[in-house]
Amino acid sequence: MSAARADLDVLPAIPRDAEGPVFRAPWEAQAFAMAVMLHERGHFTWKEWANRLAGEIAAAKTGGEPDDDAARPADRAAQYARLTAVALSEKLPL
Repeated sequence: MSAARADLDVLPAIPRDAEGPVFRAPWEAQAFAMAVMLHERGHFTWKEWANRLAGEIAAAKTGGEPDDDAARPADRAAQYARLTAVALSEKLPL
């Protein structure tokens, strides 16, 4: 078993197929592709993105949202939209 496969085994909630992790819905893949593009263009580091996403998820949990990405995809999409807007507004001149 590879080290990467062993790492995934400790995260059973991550959806996967025989080849590894997969997205639950097309919008998740599109949102991630947008995040990759913004990162590659220097709008944020991966650490900044992870910290902000964790903050969005924590705020949602505090507001009573279940900790389940599949339960409320519209809320997750809104979180990605807010993160994208913040990344763009902080790095682009207005």
